[in-house]
Formats: sequence, C-alpha cells, structure tokens
Amino acid sequence: MSSKLKVGVVGAGAMGASHVATLAAGVPSAQVIRVFDMDTARAKSVAEAVGGEAADSAEALIADPEVDAIVIASPDFTHADLAIAAIAAGKQVLCEKPLAVTAEDARRVVDAEVAAGRRFVQVGFNRRFDPGFVDLKGSIADGSLGEVRLLHGIHRNASNTTSTDDATLVTGSMIHEFDTFRWLLDDEVVGIRVESPITEGFRDPQVATLWMADGQMITAEVFCNAAYGYDVRVEVVGTGGSATLEPRTPVVRRIGGQGSSSIGSDFVAHFIESYRLELAAWADASLAGDVVGATAWDGYVANLVAASGVAALHSGAREAVDVPERPELYG
Repeated sequence: MSSKLKVGVVGAGAMGASHVATLAAGVPSAQVIRVFDMDTARAKSVAEAVGGEAADSAEALIADPEVDAIVIASPDFTHADLAIAAIAAGKQVLCEKPLAVTAEDARRVVDAEVAAGRRFVQVGFNRRFDPGFVDLKGSIADGSLGEVRLLHGIHRNASNTTSTDDATLVTGSMIHEFDTFRWLLDDEVVGIRVESPITEGFRDPQVATLWMADGQMITAEVFCNAAYGYDVRVEVVGTGGSATLEPRTPVVRRIGGQGSSSIGSDFVAHFIESYRLELAAWADASLAGDVVGATAWDGYVANLVAASGVAALHSGAREAVDVPERPELYG
C-alpha cells in the first residue's frame, strides 16, 4: 500500500458526497479515486470534482486493484454484503451506520472478519470522534461526576427521509444512541423499553429507557421530524455532579426584548468536524492495516439492541438484550 490511501466510495448521496469532499479537502493521507452510485451522472460529478473516476459497479470498485480501502455510504440494506465483499478482497472499510439492517446480517460481517483473522471494518458512529462527546466521556472516566446514575439523550431532526416507520426509527436513527451510551460508559445494554405518545401511524417521536449492566438508567428521545432543526444533547448525572453536552450556538441575538440563537437543520454540518476526524483516523489506521473507533462487533451489538428495541415498541414491555460472548478478535 502506498503512503496515501486510495479510496473507493460506494454511494454518492448526501453522506457519500460529503465524505468524498471531506476526504479530498481535510484528510491529506487519503485520495478518492473511484466513486460508484446507481445514479451514474451523480457518481461521475462527485468523483470528477476531486480528480477521481466513476466506477461501473460496486463490485468492480471493490475488486479494483488500485483501490486500497472502501467507504460504504449506500442504502442500509446493502451494507452487510458490501462489507463482506470488501473483507474477502482484503480491503479496509468505513461502513456508515448501521452495519446492517438486522443483527443476523451484522453477525455475518463479524463472522467474516473472524474467519479472516483480522479486523477490516470501522462502523461510522461518528460521535466517538466529536470533540464534545470525547470531552463528555472524559468527564465520566476521570471520576469527577462520582458514580454515574443516569444519562439523558435527545436526538431530533428537522426531517428525516430514511427513518420513516416505527422500526427504522429505531434501527436507523436511535441506533446512534445505542452505540454512544455503550461507548460513553464502557458497558453493555441489558434491557430496553421503547414507547411513543403517538398511537396510530408512524410513531415519531419515540423514547427509549435503557438499563446498563452496571445499573445505570438512560432515557433516549429520538424525534425524526421535529421540524425546528437538528438538535443533539446529552446529560450525564452522577453522585458528584452532572455534565451536559449542549448544541454549539456561538451567536445569540437580543432584539426587541427577546434573545435567540440559530439552530441548524443539517446533521452533516452539525457534525462536520467529527466526520473529518473520523475519516482522518480511519485513513491513518487503514494505512497501518488497523481499525479505530467502532468495530464490526460494536455495529453488531448496536443491531442487537435495536432488535430488542423494535420488539419492545411492539410489546410495550421491557425486553432483554442478550449480548453473546465477544470473539477474541475484538478483545
């Protein structure tokens, strides 16, 4: 592998196009050389903007000997098969979340890595790289909050075109919270209940209550069509104090007796620095044949929690989350 990671990107929609632009502008150790999308004209436009070329198919892109590593930003249902194909080709992967639509498919990715004897896949849970979330994790780890008892999370979108029914809100949006809380606490979810004030049609918003193995309780609200903007917040409550991650609002206007600040509606813009940090860390690790951030195992466990969350939404009861023994590869 050369000193610069040559990247192929599958999927040139909003997320894929953003990753291409970020890799080109903000990750000196990477170079995008191929892009595939079902919309050929879009793939060509996105690729040529950074000096790359459009690929004829996802399979051709993965098999291309000039491509060192793959970014998967195509529709969720394609993720597992593409990741497995990349593993078979011996190429490092950044797979956008979720790793798969079902836990069973995510487990196939884990099994492919275990059979290969090394880790190839980083799952795109970008909050692990966000400076605010990293700072919040530090406040937990340094013991300054005492023993953590509660966490409260809010995740609201102005609108969302991918989480469009009860199940996909859990598996496509709330899945961010499942990984975030596991990572913040270095612990596993053991139970989940999911409820909604909506009784007919698409149940949005939803509120999950999660129980962790070490006894903490978590509330996680996800509102995919909150209309007013993109809003992500977390509060950690311990026996010695609390720490809160708030939206960044650098300018507050006070006009006519009222104060206001802007709230964005674009999740990419909100987390743009975390995406850059994530992609840079992935590129550097890939050059070394390593994986940083969320592994395929983390993606699989998030899918397990999501599956129990969907079951809880239907049953109205607390559902258990049974995480099997972690393979030695992910120790």
